[in-house]
Amino acid sequence: MESLDDLPTGVDAVGHRIVHGGAVFRDPVRIDDEVVSKLEALKPLAPLHQAPALEALAAARAAAPDVPHVAVFDTAFHATLTEAASTYAVPRAWHEQWGVRRFGFHGIAVEWVAEQVAAPRLVVCHLGGGCSVTAVLDGRSVDTTMGFTPLDGVPMATRSGAIDPGLLLYALRERGLALDEVDEALERHSGLEALGGLDADLGFAVFVYRVAQAIAAMAVALGGVDVVAFSGGIGENRGDVRTAILELLGFLGEPRVEVVPAREDLVIARAVRQLLSAS
Repeated sequence: MESLDDLPTGVDAVGHRIVHGGAVFRDPVRIDDEVVSKLEALKPLAPLHQAPALEALAAARAAAPDVPHVAVFDTAFHATLTEAASTYAVPRAWHEQWGVRRFGFHGIAVEWVAEQVAAPRLVVCHLGGGCSVTAVLDGRSVDTTMGFTPLDGVPMATRSGAIDPGLLLYALRERGLALDEVDEALERHSGLEALGGLDADLGFAVFVYRVAQAIAAMAVALGGVDVVAFSGGIGENRGDVRTAILELLGFLGEPRVEVVPAREDLVIARAVRQLLSAS
């Protein structure tokens, strides 16, 4: 389907992947104007994703106004993060007044992988344009690398991943960068792009090292690792990356390795069906 003008006839409902549900949305929800307003307020927390998703949502509602539209959230699967994993060591007022916490993302993809791989202690490496590593204990997310926004964690295609916050203060105070310049740099000109890409020696080395570090951290959350599962464009298609990551993790023993193509569409379709059937 090239545009919403090509929306097929006979549609019963439309499901939408929404990256950030904040603290408000932890389950799929039927979309109305009030829901849209709350999602609009979350745009600053996921600038690469939330605005385009809401534009697509508006276009879909206009093209199919007589069917229900349902939002399914990437943050929802991570609602089970432990308090220790989800809490930042920042002033209490930031938590209580601003709702600051680690939310986690890629939850729809991680949920699918967790359903396909039978393992009590599973680490899911969703590696593509965006990248995250998640600890799944008995089917529940207990820790993950992305945090308050999808900018956190391991390096990605154009996003930096986790960096020293003091570096941001230095760029602002000492180098005179504007906030928008820092935002643009970290979201669109960092990560693998800044390192010459995944096929450059430095880009490959940094990426593999950071992902391996993240898997090792998830082993702490799980008390060990039974299976490491890879999904996403890099995770599914770059055997050299998988091999290099696992070579750094020899001290963990020999966890089983699985490659699972991401099928977020099926998870979204099921969520829509379940919500509408229940209502």
